[in-house]
Amino acid sequence: MYANYPDLKGASVFITGGGSGIGAALTSGFLAQGANVAFVQRSDATEFCDDMEKQHGNRPLYLPCDITDMTALKGALDKAAEAHGTVTVLVNNAANDKRHATESVDEEFWDWSQAINLKAYFFACQHVIAGMRAAGGGSIVNFTSISYMMGNAGYAAYTTANSGINGMTRSLAREFGPDHIRVNAIAPGWVLTQKQKDMWVTPEALAAHIDRQCLKVELEPTDIVDPVLFLASKSSKAMTGQSLVVDGGVVVTG
Repeated sequence: MYANYPDLKGASVFITGGGSGIGAALTSGFLAQGANVAFVQRSDATEFCDDMEKQHGNRPLYLPCDITDMTALKGALDKAAEAHGTVTVLVNNAANDKRHATESVDEEFWDWSQAINLKAYFFACQHVIAGMRAAGGGSIVNFTSISYMMGNAGYAAYTTANSGINGMTRSLAREFGPDHIRVNAIAPGWVLTQKQKDMWVTPEALAAHIDRQCLKVELEPTDIVDPVLFLASKSSKAMTGQSLVVDGGVVVTG
């Protein structure tokens, strides 16, 4: 059960990585509001779309896309606008936190990591600005992470991009505030998506992390939906340039 935001009904929403993990929960959450949702993802999401249509009576528009291909990403945004009207809610959610040792990073890996974790965010934002301006405003939500706030080791290229997302968010909020375009960031903690469970979660690591949280609970993808809906809706119309931390209480206390 999510809070209801009437202004999101019929809104044209675009989500990167909207067919799995947190992104899938977001797609479902926006559909529950009555929004028209388009999303991009590399892997096939047909079955997910079938499930969403059965659940909500409204099928999301799945657009296969590798977001490191800027031409393809911009083309997908154009297709979403053609199908649902001007995109007035953009959620830059897709990311890749592949672990790596700093000394093993070469230029190819660095460029790939920045492309998927930062460059795609910038150019998606850039591409929706004109439409949002013409529509009288819009909301952009950029996913970052608490990983750079914690100074985590083991994925320096990723944390660098995360930090850059916050700088970009603040600058875009200042530049396009006069157009009534709000740009905020959301920084989840360790959300236990299936990918995280398959690749990184161990009983010891999870227990240690939850011990640092104020709230001694495992974070699930659905825990991120309400905060994003809030930032997308007019309920947060006086908020821009902010980074909202949703981590169970780690970075401000631990």
